[in-house]
Amino acid sequence: VQLQASGGGLVQPGGSLRLSCAASGSIFSVQTTGWYRQGPGKQRELVASITSGGGTDYADSVKGRFTIPRNNAKNTVYLQMNSLKPEDTAVYYCYAAGITTALKGFASWGQGTLVTVSS
Repeated sequence: VQLQASGGGLVQPGGSLRLSCAASGSIFSVQTTGWYRQGPGKQRELVASITSGGGTDYADSVKGRFTIPRNNAKNTVYLQMNSLKPEDTAVYYCYAAGITTALKGFASWGQGTLVTVSS
């Protein structure tokens, strides 16, 4: 299973950006998907996740600003980022875990996409 992330870039503080992550391959179901990020000199941290049932979890630092819509039919997850702050600057990684058509579990990561929040 491969994940393709896109949508990063440079944005001013207070601006918005939307990341996308599309999963492809022999996917039977994606059970959990979401986004991590790693800022300069920081450890990778969970930003947001969503289950197949729609349950979500957000880092405290992004609650009220980020949302994680998901299109199950397209095996695509998004990260809608609003009111961006300089401390949101990081490389963002998507991930997905689920079951393949061979009924085996998988856990995959996308390539990172850089988000820079700066004036």
